[in-house]
Amino acid sequence: MTASQSRASQRKVGRGELSPGCPVRVDEDGVWQVRDFATAREVLRNTATRQAGFAAEHATRAEGRMRVPVLYRDGPEHREHRRQTARFFTPKRVDASYRLLMERLADEQIATLRREGETDLTKLSFALAVAVTAEVIGLTEAGPGMAKRLENFYKKHASANRVTAFARRRRNDFHLGQFYWYDVRPTVRARRAERRDDLISHLLDEGCSSGEILGECVTFMAAGMVTTREFIIVAAWHLFTDDALRADYLAGDEKRRVAVLHEILRLEPVVFDLFRRATEDIVVPGAVIPAGALVDVSLAAANVDPSVVGADGDRVCPARPLGEGVRDEVLAFGEGPHRCPGSYVAIQETDIFLTRLFAEPGLRMVSSPVVGAREEISSYELTNLRVAVTT
Repeated sequence: MTASQSRASQRKVGRGELSPGCPVRVDEDGVWQVRDFATAREVLRNTATRQAGFAAEHATRAEGRMRVPVLYRDGPEHREHRRQTARFFTPKRVDASYRLLMERLADEQIATLRREGETDLTKLSFALAVAVTAEVIGLTEAGPGMAKRLENFYKKHASANRVTAFARRRRNDFHLGQFYWYDVRPTVRARRAERRDDLISHLLDEGCSSGEILGECVTFMAAGMVTTREFIIVAAWHLFTDDALRADYLAGDEKRRVAVLHEILRLEPVVFDLFRRATEDIVVPGAVIPAGALVDVSLAAANVDPSVVGADGDRVCPARPLGEGVRDEVLAFGEGPHRCPGSYVAIQETDIFLTRLFAEPGLRMVSSPVVGAREEISSYELTNLRVAVTT
């Protein structure tokens, strides 16, 4: 990004040099870089690839001993699992089954803000995201303190030497064990006694062991709560600092508010790089990606490809015209077999919370968030966004 582009950009989270729309190239490490929308969508849809992000190639080492979580599977088995579980994430199901829950949980977090007068919005949004995600996947028998246990488990740690890395793994194992013992285990026991129409019951019907269900819960909770928390914060940050955008959002009906959120997400995709491993040669414009190659698909670059979003792609413009068949958020939720199944959950949850938040009298941002990174999932991490209300 040039200096002039940097000054004009409305992105809150810097991504370095994106080169949107540039042709596919291979870098010095042999990784194929995809930066244009058309090729990015093609690679993500292509069935001649397999998941290679989110430490997938470490997780799949367990195959043969146990079934790995759906995030790390590909092919017919993955497609069948997604087909059977799609009903848990449809807009109709989310609206009918979870809207009232989201509203109640959002009200509880806003009540905390009123009571404290000033607080860290990242903590409120995290508590909300944990509770909603747990309900969606069926983790309803969890004990008190689940959010703290998960926060400890997913907590980012600085790079370490071999001794401290070993201690970190032991600590993570301890927190994972707590999550299993206090949250997953009682839910599995309850579902073995009586099934419900939820993901955990479905996994039991498929013959999954408690350990396999734990693995699915860990990945679904991470996907549902970590990324949603980050999006709530980045969306709130944009609304706090852009009076016209905030007015547009608050004056609009739900459809308009969702359009605003999709546009913010397009500009600020929480996961900004997706990785795939080519299982066959893949022909793309101007190149052939060879079988076995690692492919880095930059959502951050593809989402501002001028051929799709126009020359002002680094600006927030909810009414921007897009190419035919291009979603409002472009590729921010991914594409193809691994497209985020909980996209509607995340957007509805965010909208419900933010409409309540910005309706509070005297609401103000005390300090903007600290921007960090979760390199293991190619994501940003926003912490300590302080907000206050008139008490």
